[in-house]
Amino acid sequence: MKWFHGGDWAEYQRETGFLPLDFSANISPLGLPAGVKEAVLASLESADRYPDPHCVELRCALSAQYGIPAEKIVCGNGAADLIYRLVLLLKPKNAIVPVPAFTEYERALSLTGCRINRILCKEEEDFLLPETVSDAISPETNLVFLCNPNNPTGRFVPAGLLERILQRCEEAGCLLVVDECFLGFSEETEQHSLLRCLSQYPPLVLLRAFTKLYAMPGLRLGTALCGNSDLAERLRAFGQPWSVSAPAQAAGLAALQDMDYVNRMRPLVKEERSFLQKELSEIGMRVIPGEANFLLFFTEERQLSQKLREKGILLRDCSDFTGLCPGWYRTAVRTREENLLLLQAIKEVLHGS
Repeated sequence: MKWFHGGDWAEYQRETGFLPLDFSANISPLGLPAGVKEAVLASLESADRYPDPHCVELRCALSAQYGIPAEKIVCGNGAADLIYRLVLLLKPKNAIVPVPAFTEYERALSLTGCRINRILCKEEEDFLLPETVSDAISPETNLVFLCNPNNPTGRFVPAGLLERILQRCEEAGCLLVVDECFLGFSEETEQHSLLRCLSQYPPLVLLRAFTKLYAMPGLRLGTALCGNSDLAERLRAFGQPWSVSAPAQAAGLAALQDMDYVNRMRPLVKEERSFLQKELSEIGMRVIPGEANFLLFFTEERQLSQKLREKGILLRDCSDFTGLCPGWYRTAVRTREENLLLLQAIKEVLHGS
């Protein structure tokens, strides 16, 4: 079965017997926080008991972190779990999805036969979300998906446009779901988040994940912050029982206590993103000025990801994203040492060595 996302280290290991240097998955370059690892190991002492199906302690900690009632918070087996839950619960007839964007929005919507209105973010505008998206929202629209910052482009939705979209959704009576899973990598989180609007706008859901920010994709933990407590309750009831394991809940609690980790990670990502953007541009790539922990770039070398794979490096080929053609790739931002290895390998591919 073809793997459409990044992070398929397992297939590479099966083929070669070795672990790759993975630039295809956008996770924190600092790796799993020590406190999270300790909490996960300690949680194994209670592995002979079912996990709390309501994630009460974790939701209370998230409530204190975000300043919203715990009853408006839903925990799931990663953000993808919550995306599918939302769609399968609501069964929208008409939805708006900007492209290119995270492919699971459309895959989830396709399960319900939903009609999808794709709003194209144009290459000539560096894939910035167009102003026309708010005009596309009508009383027939049931659901709007946004990703902020967007995956794979790394672009933020302009703040004024984001608020206009939210207002149009409220007027039209449709739900706005904003995927903020990569927002935590930015030093301007509060400026770009709609968290401040949750109490005033019931038709709003924000998705966040521990997966990327705390480098714990193997544990699977995501959250939905809902403007409507009734929707949150229905979303909790709609999931499978015990969808969040005890180790994942323990990891989330430990991660929320480790603010030093985030404070160290953000400036590192900012510095290394700038470094990678400059270096990739200098070797002839067209680099989109993203603001997340990854960069989207274009090259005429159509086999770049395959040739890097042969050198033990995974890079995300983005040609399967709607709105992107062959030649577009996404690279994670990692440490300077790792980024230099990537750049050297790209130069070798381009020069045939």
